[in-house]
Amino acid sequence: MNLILIGPPGAGKGTQATRLVNERDMIQLSTGDMLRQAAQSGSELGRKVASIMESGGLVSDDIVTELIAERLSGNRRGGFIFDGYPRTLAQADALEQLLNASNARLDAVIEMEVDSEILVERITGRLSCGDCGAIYHLTNRPPQREGICDNCQTASLRQRDDDTETALRKRLLEYYRKTSPLTGYYYRAGLLCRVDSEGSPDDVAVSISNSIDQTLAIKK
Repeated sequence: MNLILIGPPGAGKGTQATRLVNERDMIQLSTGDMLRQAAQSGSELGRKVASIMESGGLVSDDIVTELIAERLSGNRRGGFIFDGYPRTLAQADALEQLLNASNARLDAVIEMEVDSEILVERITGRLSCGDCGAIYHLTNRPPQREGICDNCQTASLRQRDDDTETALRKRLLEYYRKTSPLTGYYYRAGLLCRVDSEGSPDDVAVSISNSIDQTLAIKK
């Protein structure tokens, strides 16, 4: 099964993608991670990505699509989770072409819905580990020891510079502006599944799992 996770900053896409990887043997394709890995790879494409990122530029759709194509040609295991891609209608068209060329298809688009005020509360209290990437929250999931990551035991917990209310509201406006056409695109294609993502990670995981199972049952 191949699916897309769509959701605003703080919706929990990374958390749910990790669970799907562990529970359904899927492969997560996060464009952010892929760009960082490419930049460190030393390949011709990687050097191009590194140069753009170092200059503060935006990586083009063509380069992102090329990275996705490389991953699609590898081991598929339980299918792919596209996280952070597509972000535009042009990327959505490119993804459809890539899947068709790989004799694959997109099975579902999970839109994780969360009220903006809840997102503000989540994001402004978020802490991340600079070493292993583990995520915490000042009130909902604090580390066992203040400033120390439970996972790798380093004192690398910090709040991102853009995890402020003002910055988040700007990011949300940009997200909804870009995503509205995408949700309409996939709704018309009969692929969009909306999931209430305001509950606990476990509750959200159950809702996503149910949506996936229903989609698979219909397609059989």
